[in-house]
Order: sequence, then structure tokens, then C-alpha cells
Amino acid sequence: MALPRTPSFRLDGRTALVTGASSGIGLGCAVALAESGAHVVCAARGADRLDAAVAQMREAGFSAEPLVLDIADLDALSGALMSRDAFDVVVNSAGLARHTAATETTAEDYDAVMGINLRAAHFLSAGVARKMKDAGKRGSIIHISSQMGHVGGIDRSVYAASKHGLEGMVKAMAIEWGPHGIRINTICPTFIRTPLGEQTLSNPERRAWIESKIKLGRIGEVEDVMGAVQYLASDAAGLVTGAAFLIDGGWTAG
Repeated sequence: MALPRTPSFRLDGRTALVTGASSGIGLGCAVALAESGAHVVCAARGADRLDAAVAQMREAGFSAEPLVLDIADLDALSGALMSRDAFDVVVNSAGLARHTAATETTAEDYDAVMGINLRAAHFLSAGVARKMKDAGKRGSIIHISSQMGHVGGIDRSVYAASKHGLEGMVKAMAIEWGPHGIRINTICPTFIRTPLGEQTLSNPERRAWIESKIKLGRIGEVEDVMGAVQYLASDAAGLVTGAAFLIDGGWTAG
């Protein structure tokens, strides 16, 4: 009897796109995919920080290139996708948070958050899936969602709405694209220590609330997300689609 063998987590010969790749979780995702052997196209809006991040990756021996792109600009997004061959892996880590009490939320903030977290995510997914189908690729699309796609939070009515919407969108797309072998999933972290996250973590009252919710008793680190990205991008997750991969330290357990 032949023993079963674990599918490979390697991504050699594959090309990946990571949005929001100049810092934080996005940069961690880019490094994780590059560590597994992928060539990574790192996309972000700001050229200076993006170029610096890609230079660091190359110095570490990784295959990476920068792509200055605002995914909220749908014309620019379409042009960037049409000018390239189909990607094997796409990780969307671009996101926006403007936290206010629901009664204080402005229409401008609402539109800005929804524009990045849901509208851009939809058209990015549709664009890369179309290219994958045309090329006959059995690709993997991964969105960095949030535990707030499964629960609510203080001053997060718009952010939670955008992430709940993202979770529903991914489930519908998984049904549509499954017959083509295209997988789409989300990763849902708790609060992660990043420059953006420090805006909340620097508030002692909010930090105490956060730590009381995380059953494992610590704030997340970017490294906590990286293994999940490698897994969902690889053949090891070949039967995983329409799923939410919670990395929340037990927050949503109750």
C-alpha cells in the first residue's frame, strides 16, 4: 500500500500579484509567496515605499517587481490586468479603515471604505478570474478580510459592513468559478501589529478591550498570517474555496 503524501506548499514557476504590498500584512503576504518560490508582482499606490520594499525583497534573494497601482481606479486596474499574462495567485491586501461612531459617519468616509474594501475587491477578483479562465489556469484568489467580517466592533459599522459584504461576495464567486478550478478564499485576522493597527493599539482603553477578546492573550503579528497565505495559494489547499480562514486568537469563538 502506498502511503499518502502531503501536497506541496511550493509555488515555483508561478506568478503572484499582491496588492497593498508596500507594508504591513501585504508585505508579509508578498514575502510568504516569494519564500515559496513565486515571482511576486507587488502593487501599491505609493511608489517610494513600494520600491523600498521590493528592493529589500530582492536583496533577500526573492523574485519581485513593483507595480504602482490604485485598485480603486477601475480603469487603471483593468489596464494593468489586461497588459499582463494571467496570474496564478492573487492576494488582495489593499484596504481602508475610517473608524467612527455610526451616528458620526460621513457619506465621504462610507464611500471611501466601500470603494476600496468591496467595490475594488469585486472588480479585481472578476478581472483576474477572467484572465485565469481564458488561460485555463486553476488559480487561487485570496482576500485579506477581517474578523470584523464575522462579528461587530466598536466604531466599526462601515468597516464591518464592508468585510461582511466581502465574505458574501467570495462565497458567491466560489460557486461561480469552482467549475473552472479557480479557488477564492478569505483570511480573517484579528488586530495585527502594523503601522495602521498602531492607531488603535496606542489607545490604552481600546487595547485592553482587544486583549480581553483574544483568547490566546496577545495581539497578532504579520508572521501569524504568512503561513495561511502560503497554504491557500498552494496545491495543499486544492479543495478549499469559498472559505474564511480565521486567524483571530479565538475572538469569534465566543
